Amino acid sequence: MGEQAVTGAGGAPAPERTPDPTGEDAAAAGGTTAAGGTTTPGGAAAPGPTSAGMTADGTPAAPADVSGAGMSADATPPAPAGAPAAPGPQERTSDITAGPGGVMTDEAGVVTGDLTLRTEYADGQATLRVQYKDADEWYAVTGGRVPLADPAALDAVHTVAVALLNRPEG
Repeated sequence: MGEQAVTGAGGAPAPERTPDPTGEDAAAAGGTTAAGGTTTPGGAAAPGPTSAGMTADGTPAAPADVSGAGMSADATPPAPAGAPAAPGPQERTSDITAGPGGVMTDEAGVVTGDLTLRTEYADGQATLRVQYKDADEWYAVTGGRVPLADPAALDAVHTVAVALLNRPEG
């Protein structure tokens, strides 16, 4: 934190003084310090908010309704006008070697050997596909489709799929 300005009587600046973090100056002057750190002459606490809406343990002092504030923790804010559109379909690929029993696909049944695994994200779904390495045809992995609300999770899904399907040592 930076330096804080210390004010004297009537709010006039007092640059020759430094902040009193312990409150000893206020106690010596006979004043009391409220939770917000303000005092009035004679020792009475200054009226007004003293907790900035929070208690010492970090929980709100009272429920705070901020509806209409234009914010939501659960929603993605709309893109500003002129901003680029959200990214479309995404994919990750890795070369793998299928373990004993291979990888079951919807179109070709079991495929074995050196394969390329592709994890795709489109329309809220992650889909696993495999192909024989350097081939043209892709096959959907049986059971390899799952809803995925956040496209940022695609890397994690792909990492897990590689860990499960890559068995070069059998």
